[in-house]
Amino acid sequence: MIAVIDYKAGNLTSVMKALTALGATAQITEDPAVVRAAERVVLPGVGHFMATARLRESGIEDAVREVIARGVPFLGICVGLQWLFEGSRESDATAGLGVMHGCCTRFPETHKVPHVGWNTLEAAPQSRLLAGLPPQSFVYYTHSYRAPLVEETVGVTEYAGPFSGAVERDNLFGVQFHPEKSGDAGLQVLRNFLAVPRC
Repeated sequence: MIAVIDYKAGNLTSVMKALTALGATAQITEDPAVVRAAERVVLPGVGHFMATARLRESGIEDAVREVIARGVPFLGICVGLQWLFEGSRESDATAGLGVMHGCCTRFPETHKVPHVGWNTLEAAPQSRLLAGLPPQSFVYYTHSYRAPLVEETVGVTEYAGPFSGAVERDNLFGVQFHPEKSGDAGLQVLRNFLAVPRC
């Protein structure tokens, strides 16, 4: 079973629809016990980074740390990816999970914000999450803040400079774009995530 975490800031319906289309069994949950028992965990997110504070308050953050440590595959989507970092300038008072180094920053005023629509993703050839994607695949974005390039970056998108479109380390994955809204490319990303074995 896949636990799809509900912290009142996720695009849950579209994510569930995409996972179901791929034949996966998923459950929307706010219960840390369900997260701990899951075979895979997905954290979708839209909106303000401050909403992630609810993950700590509800006990979900501790459950996520436990499942990651046990090797359970984890996927953060949009704000879910940003939460993997130390924080975001969108809410300096709200700490991220901190399993990736760095802080998410806002796009400069020289560019239209938010960054909304289709953009290309350059996938690293060694990425398991992005395996099978053609070069410069188009994926769908909607965000005002971006994650920095880090050692774990496996997908790069250009908008006011390069940023992390996807990150990957062991059983830990994150995408800034919305795979559930990215057509065949997005379904391939989710399919890859479903196929990743536990570490």
